[in-house]
Amino acid sequence: MRPSKRLDLIPPYLFAQLEKKIADKKAAGIDVISLGIGDPDTPTYEPIVKAMQQAVADPGTHQYPSNRGRQELRDAVAAFYDRRFGVTLDPATEIMPAIGAKECIFNLSLCFLDPEDVALASDPGYPVYTGGPLLAGARAVLMPLKPELGFAPDLDAISDADAERAKLLFINYPNNPTGAIVPDGFFEKVVAFAKQHDILVVHDNAYSETTYDGYVAPSFLATPGAKEVGVEVFSLSKGYNMTGWRAAAIVGNAEAIGAYWKLKSNVDSGLFEAVQLAAVEALSPEVDAEVAKMNEVYARRRDLVVDALKQAGVDVTAPKGTIYVWAPVPAGYDSSAAYCEHVLEQAAVVISPGGAYGTSGEGFFRISLTTPDDRLVEAVERIKQLG
Repeated sequence: MRPSKRLDLIPPYLFAQLEKKIADKKAAGIDVISLGIGDPDTPTYEPIVKAMQQAVADPGTHQYPSNRGRQELRDAVAAFYDRRFGVTLDPATEIMPAIGAKECIFNLSLCFLDPEDVALASDPGYPVYTGGPLLAGARAVLMPLKPELGFAPDLDAISDADAERAKLLFINYPNNPTGAIVPDGFFEKVVAFAKQHDILVVHDNAYSETTYDGYVAPSFLATPGAKEVGVEVFSLSKGYNMTGWRAAAIVGNAEAIGAYWKLKSNVDSGLFEAVQLAAVEALSPEVDAEVAKMNEVYARRRDLVVDALKQAGVDVTAPKGTIYVWAPVPAGYDSSAAYCEHVLEQAAVVISPGGAYGTSGEGFFRISLTTPDDRLVEAVERIKQLG
């Protein structure tokens, strides 16, 4: 057996490694609390589950779906974007379901990148922004997210050579892993940069519905000119507690979505239609109250974690979005990985090293808020006791 050389280009997926560490500790009888993986710990909202139960019992959903998606879902996405973001989308040409955001983001690399092409990727960022281009035979050029710029990349720092070779630009706000919200005027700069260099912008909109303190996250596509240069990947995973359902949609530039569909129709057979109908329910106004209640839970957990870290001497800022707290590693550790290993071994708590999300994440760690309150309290108390 001879695996392809392309697999040598990418490291093992971060969360797969975390899962193994947790399993090994638990097998040894250790009470491990994981604050590493961002997987909601509460059930999918009841109206969505009921819609799924009804849809899955309908034999009409049991056959091959269309890659283009059911009309009901495309109409629901259009209505949601109009209601939520003030963005008008054509259901026929500017919306297409995806089997989760991860699949969509990866396949966009296959759609648009040839060998020697460049994808500009936020650093730190979701690992697929860099892994996808590598597996497509292209090159990922990292855009450091600088704290002094509100964790936004400095587009002026991108070299002319990289900008001219770039065909994709990956951004994500509210941002994983930093929890940052988009700085004022940044989306406008991205549109101008993309137009200048003929780049397709991919905005990973996974956390727009998970926000706090009155902040309402915008869509990139609401920016003037954005639809001319970009697409947005909207995921139901985090905001609707639907990580396992693999329900998302790519929206925006019709030409880009047409290219994505051409590839996708040769790769998979589309999203299970019962899941599509459940997603229709998720995007209805009736579910907004469920999302708001979930955000109250996360806001309470966020404050608990931030307060505990501050008491431990960590200079941390409470995020206005996402399900993560991003904090600097305390003094005295050589790397973020060393600190996270120390926390795991001494406190049996799993947190994510910032360096695992890219070079610019070094010196930070990430805590996920997707853990029941009592376990979260115990975890942060364990961390505090480490000093």
